[in-house]
Amino acid sequence: MIGTAKQPAKNSALRAFLSSEAAGGILLMAAAALAMIIANSAIAENYNHFLHWVIGPELTPKLGPMTVHLWINDGLMAIFFLLVGLEIKREFVDGHLSTWADRTLPTLAAAAGMVVPAIVYLAVAGGDPALQRGWAIPAATDIAFAIGVLALLGSRAPASLKLFLTTVAIVDDMGAVAIIALFYTAELNIVALAAAGGIWVAMMLLNRFRVNALWPYLILAVLLWYATLLSGVHATIAGVMAAFAIPFRRTLAAPDAEDSALHRLEHALVKPVAFLIVPIFGFANAGVSLAGISLAALAAPLPLGIAMGLFLGKQLGIFTSVWIAVKLGIAARPSKASWLQVYGVALLCGIGFTMSLFIGGLAFTDPDQVDDVKIGVLMGSMLSAIIGYLILRFAAPQKIASESTI
Repeated sequence: MIGTAKQPAKNSALRAFLSSEAAGGILLMAAAALAMIIANSAIAENYNHFLHWVIGPELTPKLGPMTVHLWINDGLMAIFFLLVGLEIKREFVDGHLSTWADRTLPTLAAAAGMVVPAIVYLAVAGGDPALQRGWAIPAATDIAFAIGVLALLGSRAPASLKLFLTTVAIVDDMGAVAIIALFYTAELNIVALAAAGGIWVAMMLLNRFRVNALWPYLILAVLLWYATLLSGVHATIAGVMAAFAIPFRRTLAAPDAEDSALHRLEHALVKPVAFLIVPIFGFANAGVSLAGISLAALAAPLPLGIAMGLFLGKQLGIFTSVWIAVKLGIAARPSKASWLQVYGVALLCGIGFTMSLFIGGLAFTDPDQVDDVKIGVLMGSMLSAIIGYLILRFAAPQKIASESTI
């Protein structure tokens, strides 16, 4: 239960986030692998039937009756986005992104890591107007998966690289949220949108009047989710909007003060999201039948564009932007990390699993195209994970201790 009573001191939210996301990333890999195995087994039909099992009323004519798959993608993932929003707010207010100096390198890297993959995708698949909607699929980084791979390296990966990867992924998530809101929004229901705005203003007023109890915010967050669902904006955006309204007390001496409402909610959500919600999403969205898949099918524009965007676009955008920023004196290279290690982390940023699959489901509705999206995301993410891991596994650490830290 989330309460207001004082509790014994815990690790900082960032350390808890890193450790749980690492373990959660490994669980996500296992869930995705299990989904692939089942989708190519004798019980594949049962798997698909379960995901499309109607469970609950019709909340909006746009979606129709709520199925297990819809509850996962539109319901559980709103909680995932709530955690993303809490992490973004805390890092920008009183964390590793609280100053412009701290934001420079991860912001440049994340921006280039979204633009270049989109360009690569459009270069490969953009010739077909029907596929142009998928440009944002390879622009996302899966922090759980990437941190999970990085965690397998133990002390071979400097702490500065883990921090760099986390901050890039946080800024990347901000970009993904903006993309979903701006480019993957259906026809708007103005009345529902106004209702969502009114609910959010009410939450901000509670914050303004220093209401620190969580239950009023959580009740309004559920109403905000439903109003957003009706409005035509994807319902998961409600999670981020709700997070921005949660009170957070900035305390430089103790940035994870126990009496902060945001702190309590973040710590309450980290493990359920990492160990339950994200793996469930992976299991529900990674299953794709490989029956009849040929090399020609893998080289089709949609899966190839996504795979190349993730594998080539991410590493080119992120590594090049970091190299230019360091050479121009705009920012410093992560401390105790060699250029080869920075390149390895840039490769890991090409793991776009969760958010890429999510955006892919918004971009395409045709079942064959959805399967092509899954294949492309799996190809690009696995290549990025394997090669990034191997580079970091055998890369020599930076021995020069004079580099500035981020």
